[in-house]
Amino acid sequence: MTALSDKLKLIFKPFVIIAICCITIYTFLHWALFIKAGIPLKEDIVKFWLPSGLTFISIFIWLRPRIKLLHFKNDNSSFGYQFLAVIAIAVPTIIAQEYLITATGKLTTVENVAQIDKSEKTKYYALKNFYIDKQRIAVRKTASVTGKHNEDFNMLIYVALPIFESISDTTKTECKFWLGKEYSERISNLLSDQEKDAKYKVFAEQKQKEFENTDFKNFKYLEVLGNTEDRDEFNEAIEKSETVKGNQPIIFQAINESFEKRNGQKLEWIFGSLAIGLLAYFIFLLFPKFQESKLKKFKIGKIEKDKDIKEMLDFFIPKEGFYITPILINLNLLVFIIMVIAGFGFVSFKGEDLLNWGANYRPVTTDGQWWRLLTNTFMHGGLMHILANMYGLLFVGTFLEPLLGKTKYLFIYLTTGILASVASIWWYAATVSVGASGAIFGLYGFFLATLLLKVFPPEFGKAFLTSTLVFVGFNLLMGFTGGIDNAAHIGGLLSGFVIGLVMSKQLKQQVEIKPKMKNSCT
Repeated sequence: MTALSDKLKLIFKPFVIIAICCITIYTFLHWALFIKAGIPLKEDIVKFWLPSGLTFISIFIWLRPRIKLLHFKNDNSSFGYQFLAVIAIAVPTIIAQEYLITATGKLTTVENVAQIDKSEKTKYYALKNFYIDKQRIAVRKTASVTGKHNEDFNMLIYVALPIFESISDTTKTECKFWLGKEYSERISNLLSDQEKDAKYKVFAEQKQKEFENTDFKNFKYLEVLGNTEDRDEFNEAIEKSETVKGNQPIIFQAINESFEKRNGQKLEWIFGSLAIGLLAYFIFLLFPKFQESKLKKFKIGKIEKDKDIKEMLDFFIPKEGFYITPILINLNLLVFIIMVIAGFGFVSFKGEDLLNWGANYRPVTTDGQWWRLLTNTFMHGGLMHILANMYGLLFVGTFLEPLLGKTKYLFIYLTTGILASVASIWWYAATVSVGASGAIFGLYGFFLATLLLKVFPPEFGKAFLTSTLVFVGFNLLMGFTGGIDNAAHIGGLLSGFVIGLVMSKQLKQQVEIKPKMKNSCT
């Protein structure tokens, strides 16, 4: 009973307090900053990524040291308990944000669309008199690639319909209020370009018929579309419309359910998911035992210093022998963060935005904008893209930078990155390409050459040659499934390998001289 009492007091009670604080504090901040103050941040960041990040940081700082008092057979189990705590708190916190948006939204009834600007700005509107023009619509056809390994190809059509006061207004060339309708379908990204084109054509024809048969007047009320990527797509369609232009357009989506049902069962799910999370965590805490020595020290206030946080932060701080790698990581992360703050997305960015910011694209690059061969290597297409690349850079940089020194290491990174970009525009006629992976593959190509030519000690070479080959082979194989610039990968890999072959003899002599110098000094 003493062990259970200690678990309840030292771990479960703080866990409950963190859960309640995360849900209430973030929900209040969401209301104050993004609903009342109207800070223009993307909704997916506000509703998902910020609450998830807050939960992770809270668990990492306050609960993680207590979880480490428990005895686990391996470190993965400790991480598992931290991850379970994050999920148990993040889920109800995320649901609470959805509930907050719908619950605080007011319904305003107006006679016609002209009165929307004259009334109080709200989330929902009920129109008495209106006319939706199905003839002069704005359309945007696009596609996106999603999935952990870019396995999904999403076909999308965004249709914006002008909303006028009456049919007599259809002679106007400008409209501020629009009804948005999105059509989508997902297919495999493994299909060939010809197969995708054929399926997109069938998809477009089917949705055209569906559009023609839809009566868009049948809705209970309208919801103002928030700051989402969908709204950006509708705005893009309206901006390029040749029939009706939009002056700071407001996009609505039609709701066919009664206003009273807007919250659904979100409130019940907040408390239900929290209860499930608390119960699950309590059950999992019953299994591991305490490390008695650590527990005794913790009770008397002797808390061991957590070196993991310092070691993690050290990866971002330049130091002797590891100077350029953290700078490169920080630059890549900085560009990504700036693009997120600019409102281009978080999980993924659109090709047009990437192109405007310096992506590699043959028609533009070869037209005189050769700087794109370099700038694209500091840009990424989304969250998973940059995380995977920075992890790969961190791993290979740890071994190569101390061997090469700052100047040679940076030279190889930039050179192979540019050559990878050249390979990309040589192979692809019209593909928007971004990412540090070409330069990183260049470092791996160089690393592979040094391992094959035995620049490193034999025991080191055997340990890392196989893992490097597996890493390179797996990533190249995934590139052939589609959605990945394999030309840049191969271009970077080959150029790095060739440079490695040229420099290996000199590096081998350098490595052999160092032990002799140490022996002579002793």
